[in-house]
Amino acid sequence: MVEGSGNGRDVSPQAKRADGRVALVGILALQGDFEAHAKIIEALGHQPREVRVPADLEGLDGLIMPGGESTVMTLGIEREGLAEPIRELVGRGTPVLGTCAGLIMLDRNHLGVLDVVAARNAFGRQLHSFEADLEIEGIEGGPVHAVFIRAPWVAEHGAGVEVLARVDDHPVAIRQGNVVAISFHPELSGETRLHELALALQTPTGRPVRAT
Repeated sequence: MVEGSGNGRDVSPQAKRADGRVALVGILALQGDFEAHAKIIEALGHQPREVRVPADLEGLDGLIMPGGESTVMTLGIEREGLAEPIRELVGRGTPVLGTCAGLIMLDRNHLGVLDVVAARNAFGRQLHSFEADLEIEGIEGGPVHAVFIRAPWVAEHGAGVEVLARVDDHPVAIRQGNVVAISFHPELSGETRLHELALALQTPTGRPVRAT
């Protein structure tokens, strides 16, 4: 079940980690379609937790930064004092997935945990939303069906950033250390493989990946 939501379902046996614990995955729940991400986490057999205050980050095995409106998310993060705790979580090597506005929130100009600059609404406004099938490095089983809604792309990135997929030569899926960030909404198509890819990541040293 989703912690804090009051309605969910039992966690399946395959959710347990190698040490016997169920993986606890936080989903930033200040704004955006966090409930759709929770359903994917549950479908993968993990335990979702809605994250609204710093205490909600304690004990997490992974964190999802969902899509939404980046300005509203920025205000919410500032209001709740979440910025530094999220940076510390990333720095400890906790796997993180950022989708759409989540990519923006992780870039140099916002939380600064990724050495990238994201261009907001890069593909156009709501009218220019589109869908595409993408081959993404590290993901097997055929193309990923990607839903782009007022989507960003990566306008600049450092040498330590691995580009996993592009659209019209613009990076739309990247990895840096224990963070995967994408321009699209896998939760809208029921796609689970991006969540699986991100949650499997660990950095060997757990060193900070915050951009300088």
